[in-house]
Amino acid sequence: MTNDLLGRHRAVLPDWLALYYEEPLEITHGEGRHVWDAQGNRYLDFFGGILTTMTAHALPEVTKAVSEQAGRIIHSSTLYLNRPMVELAERIAQLSGIPDARVFFTTSGTEANDTALLLATAYRRSNTILAMRNSYHGRSFSAVGITGNSGWSPTSLSPLQTLYVHGGVRTRGPFASLSDDAYIAACVDDLKDLLGHTRAPAALIAEPVQGVGGFTAPPDGLYAAFREVLHERGILWIADEVQTGWGRTGEHFWGWQAHGRNGPPDIMTFAKGIGNGMSIGGVVARSEIMNCLDSNSISTFGGTQITMAAGLANLNYLLEHDLQGNARRVGGLLIERLRAVAAQVPAVREVRGRGLMIGIEITEPGTDDADPQAAAAVLEAAREGGLLIGKGGGHNTSALRVAPPLSLNVAEAEEGAAILENALRSIP
Repeated sequence: MTNDLLGRHRAVLPDWLALYYEEPLEITHGEGRHVWDAQGNRYLDFFGGILTTMTAHALPEVTKAVSEQAGRIIHSSTLYLNRPMVELAERIAQLSGIPDARVFFTTSGTEANDTALLLATAYRRSNTILAMRNSYHGRSFSAVGITGNSGWSPTSLSPLQTLYVHGGVRTRGPFASLSDDAYIAACVDDLKDLLGHTRAPAALIAEPVQGVGGFTAPPDGLYAAFREVLHERGILWIADEVQTGWGRTGEHFWGWQAHGRNGPPDIMTFAKGIGNGMSIGGVVARSEIMNCLDSNSISTFGGTQITMAAGLANLNYLLEHDLQGNARRVGGLLIERLRAVAAQVPAVREVRGRGLMIGIEITEPGTDDADPQAAAAVLEAAREGGLLIGKGGGHNTSALRVAPPLSLNVAEAEEGAAILENALRSIP
């Protein structure tokens, strides 16, 4: 049956629509931190549909909210007042830390980042954008145009002029050997030099932890130091929280808070986990930025009632059960366990991350050269052992990505770590 579905998939869907595994997997249902395939095999899910199943599969509170809302009305568009949308916007505005915040809902992180770019360029009357090397911000024309990871940028054409900044990858590049303070100083000097050679940009867009890039991050405080330079010149800071938001990093509710000594970003984008599988994205911005557009606009599907009901229920569960704290505690244990394993596997260059956002970089032993074949083999071996993980990275997709639902318990973390250990030790 799966082979038949794979043939049908290939017959009608694009060749560039990536599938994991030599024998692609059809997931039929899930519960908690586990999913099942069409053959009845059970897997511990450490990727959550690309960091989207944030709390748990089939979370009763969310499924109940969706069912009840579906029984009333599913959709009406933004042309009508929408109570669940207003309620979720109020919650997110308060949690964002952005003063006098306004919230606009979209259907994805790509669309959220696209909207943030529209706001920043309209507000600043500039089409120049600063972005980070190794970054990823979505698959729309404008988002692809600013992506700093060539593996995910199929065209160089763009409505924007994009300039790339150092700093998103701590352990590679010309500043890797420096101390954290010296690294930040060098990146700031590079930013100042770059700004001296260009017209004033609209904004810097940056992921506090780079997602598709392999869960890489700068030292805490880098974006705060950047913000000082940007603020002096009126340049906006867009924090792309599509993957880092909602407490996943454990230490903070938002990734930007690790860099927050100079205040919150001017614009923040979010998506993925808030809907727990429902299509929700969005933008939060100061009112004068959000309201700068001088033409009419609506959203047909952004903020639709059924997704807003899911988001409210999911956010309530997240906060009431302190899943941020759970990510910090269980994620800390998992990182230490994986680092202990990695110390005995020469092909593991680095285990990095925070909370339940962990990257394992695979290279040819004794070198910094990426080994995407070995990374793919670990992905396959983990599946054989009953564990689903992801992959990414700016160096030929040689980083494994570990991002379970935030309700992961210690026993499940130990089980997943044991499967990963066996998979890593299988590298020739």
